[in-house]
Amino acid sequence: MAVKQLSIFAENRPGRLSNITHLLAVNGINIRAMSVADTKDFGILRLIVNDADKAVAALREGGCAVTLTNVLAIRIEDRPGGLAAAMQVLYDNNVSVEYMYSAFVSEKSEEAYLILRADSNEAAEQAFEGRYKLLTQEELLNM
Repeated sequence: MAVKQLSIFAENRPGRLSNITHLLAVNGINIRAMSVADTKDFGILRLIVNDADKAVAALREGGCAVTLTNVLAIRIEDRPGGLAAAMQVLYDNNVSVEYMYSAFVSEKSEEAYLILRADSNEAAEQAFEGRYKLLTQEELLNM
């Protein structure tokens, strides 16, 4: 149940994030989750959006270097130890997390949503099966 994630290479300079988010906005793209990892000279902006293919086309037309990656979106309990329990499942199944970031936290429910990429997304899916809800692309975008 992979979800499409955009990874955008962005130089660390004034206005770069403004330009990227403007390109998405004028093309009707809604950001559902994001993470920024940076160094002194550049950053990687990771996004989950409502229309990944349209976003890729708009960003490339706007001169951005962007790739699509399959990641997992998982629902966990929003309580102390909720994340620890999910990570224990991966550890017990010898699955390593390459990176992870939060997508949504709901004040109305006791759930949180995470985006993660594992060394084997397939192995992570199998480990989570029956224990955690993995969201589909459609479910994630309709939240």
